Amino acid sequence: MNFISIKQNNINTYSLISNQFLDSFLAHANEIQIKVYLFLLRCLSEGKSTDISSMADFFNYPEKDIVRALTYWEKKNILSLTIDSKETITEIQLLDFPSSKEEHIIKEKSPASAVSSSLAAAVKTDPSLPSEKKFHKPDYSLDQLAEFQSRESTSEILFIAESYLGKTLSASDIRSVLFISQELNFSVDLIDHLLQYCIDRGKKDFRYIEKVAINWAEHNITTPSQADSFSSKYQKDVYTVMNALGKNNTPTPKEAEYIKRWYQIYGFSSDVVLEACERTVLATDRHRFEYADKILSSWNKAGVHHKPDIDKIDAGFHAKQKKASPASKNSFNHFQQNEYDFERLEKELLSN
Repeated sequence: MNFISIKQNNINTYSLISNQFLDSFLAHANEIQIKVYLFLLRCLSEGKSTDISSMADFFNYPEKDIVRALTYWEKKNILSLTIDSKETITEIQLLDFPSSKEEHIIKEKSPASAVSSSLAAAVKTDPSLPSEKKFHKPDYSLDQLAEFQSRESTSEILFIAESYLGKTLSASDIRSVLFISQELNFSVDLIDHLLQYCIDRGKKDFRYIEKVAINWAEHNITTPSQADSFSSKYQKDVYTVMNALGKNNTPTPKEAEYIKRWYQIYGFSSDVVLEACERTVLATDRHRFEYADKILSSWNKAGVHHKPDIDKIDAGFHAKQKKASPASKNSFNHFQQNEYDFERLEKELLSN
């Protein structure tokens, strides 16, 4: 048998692309993000170095867009950035993709991701979203939209929005961008971060995007780092309460509404909320959110601000119990003396 030799005149080099990148990340990334990642693979395959300026010149994009793309991939945990004291990127390291099994474990068992999914699904009653009473969206005229679009800074904002959403913005969409930029005073970087935040949660609707933006504005959030801290804290509070009440499911919209009330409306710290949760778990197996809410509502009326304040209320109640005469211990008087009477609350909740 004669063997056939195979030859090639031009030996080309190739950049390998992970199938996991194609399966899990390609569909959700915008054009700039994909181009930047492929460019990095190209440099890596030949051991070439690069810089932000070179990438910006190669793609004819502003340097800010290149940095945003790199930051996006860093958040996706497929590369890491080393930044010096002048906030200049000095090194980019491409990271290994997690195995399919690891991805499954992260999706199924990560409390934070579970809470995030639940909050995104419950947009209409999402407690991290505002009441929309503080900020009002004007009915912008076509002339106002035209003036907004004519600004030099606007083109960058609209380009970012269209890149993330993968569509040309409608007049209604531009009104939303104008509202976020002008009425809420969001910077270009914060609008960029806002769009990433919402799209990562599967939300491309500007009604949802506006709600999140208003919420951030109400909490005086002006930078992407502040937004990240705010979101992380809220998710941690939600998961802590669910765990403290013996629940391993993601919160329902009603449960999330209770948590918002305790932290954002009553302004309780975690130790006060967890104290109410602990008393609830010891007292009942049913209607725990309602039960805890009765306790915290009474503490709010009594002026509780810190955990030591609870000890004073408890001491005062026990002192009243000792002084109370038998005649005054009917159910009505007993409830009036102690607004968070566990036995009374239990009977009330179970009768509903």
